[in-house]
Amino acid sequence: MTTGEHPFAQYIRILGKGKKGSRELTGDEAYVAMGMLLDGEIEDVQLGAFLMLLRYKEETAEELAGFARAVQERVQAPAIKVDLDWPTYAGKRRQLPWYLLAIKTLARSGVRILLHGGGQHTDGRLYTEDLLEALDIPRCSDWEQVAQALDQHNLAYIGLGQWMPRLQRCIDLRDTMGLRSPVHSLARLLNPLSAHCVLQSIFHPGYQPIHQQANVLLGQHALVIKGDGGEIEVRPDTGGTLLGAASGEAWEESWPAQISRQVKAPTLQPERLLSVWKGEEGDLYGEQAIIATIALGLRGLGRIREEAMVEAARLWQERHNP
Repeated sequence: MTTGEHPFAQYIRILGKGKKGSRELTGDEAYVAMGMLLDGEIEDVQLGAFLMLLRYKEETAEELAGFARAVQERVQAPAIKVDLDWPTYAGKRRQLPWYLLAIKTLARSGVRILLHGGGQHTDGRLYTEDLLEALDIPRCSDWEQVAQALDQHNLAYIGLGQWMPRLQRCIDLRDTMGLRSPVHSLARLLNPLSAHCVLQSIFHPGYQPIHQQANVLLGQHALVIKGDGGEIEVRPDTGGTLLGAASGEAWEESWPAQISRQVKAPTLQPERLLSVWKGEEGDLYGEQAIIATIALGLRGLGRIREEAMVEAARLWQERHNP
């Protein structure tokens, strides 16, 4: 006896009906499909099929925007003022996470920053979560703690699993599937507290314009870069293009290199972050990456690039001033 087709089956069919029969989801279809996923209305086998079909064909801006809208509508958080939304989901494997010192410097200057991440899901990478305690970055378990940390320190970290556990489960399927799911990409768009500006790092070529357009569709103010290793960290030894979205419009500008090309760090020694932060030792690559990443944050708050770079260097130099 048949019980009829599952309501979610139509979205798997749209994506998986062969070369001639399949197509991309519309923004509205993506919105409904993600809503069903978040509300626990799909089967495990459907979840795996849906994520891998999306991963195989690669997401469109319309799909990402539809998914993000569904998530944002389900974020149960009070109104909390945030200047910069800073997603951190990739981890670092070639260089130390210098962006964390840029974040601390910006926070000390009065910029309110929300960090959110998805845990240590890939071996051989150094994640933000690994260094929160060492760098005195508040780790929060709910939005009330986030609000308190932002008021006290201008800085807070909360894991994705604390506020959107079904998306965290998708990320945790990494080892089961053998591939990252589209949620790794989607998470960078979520902006759960409607920050003034969303910073996003997209490593893979061709994905940056897709995220830029998704931000346009969402009406978000965002800056998109190809950051080091997928984290929001400007590489100081190579030029790049900054993609922006604001007021429903897309724009871009060039960011030139500050130093010559540098080699990969031989080892990742987290204690060196503290040494550089305290001024006990210097690091050409690291400090230039810090300054450029501070400047990126200032650019997101309205400074033009040249002014942002000058201000960033000053903030880094004076980071320990009262």
